Amino acid sequence: MKEIKIDKILGSRRLSNYCWSAIILIGGFNFFLVGISSYFKLQFNIKFIAYNENIIFIPQGVIMMFYGMTGILISLFLWYTIIMDVGAGYNEFNNETGIITIFRLGFPGKNRLLKLHYKIKDIFAIKINIQDGLSPKREIYLITKDKRQIPLTTVGKPLSLQEIEKQAKEIALFLNIKLEGII
Repeated sequence: MKEIKIDKILGSRRLSNYCWSAIILIGGFNFFLVGISSYFKLQFNIKFIAYNENIIFIPQGVIMMFYGMTGILISLFLWYTIIMDVGAGYNEFNNETGIITIFRLGFPGKNRLLKLHYKIKDIFAIKINIQDGLSPKREIYLITKDKRQIPLTTVGKPLSLQEIEKQAKEIALFLNIKLEGII
């Protein structure tokens, strides 16, 4: 039997983040361009790029520049999180040493690396939490004997019920502990 099980966790480098960052950057740049061109009274008639006919600088141009700068700054922040791969890491279950390691990357600084260690003997169960609705959640938690819940799954697109159940069963069998939350 394998003594070490490692689950990779995807961080900010996912396709949806690349798409949203690009869309927000293009939109913000267009809004900013319309605001600037209304100040200098320039006319752009390029297809798919800012069209500013009949826009006066105060108040419309100023508002367009504000929205443009806001969009550009949000996009830069999203690109920064993608470059830093915030949220990426792994879960390591080591039966050989009896230690569970949860590792995640954060933003640069003294707390950039989050590395948590738990002893397998201090783990009570693996729990599945499923909530459907407008913002569905499908998560796997590590439950310690003192009732703390440590999330093991990534944030983002919810996994299918079969996939979440399969992952939780694999972890529980590997650690030889009970599984909660499956009806």
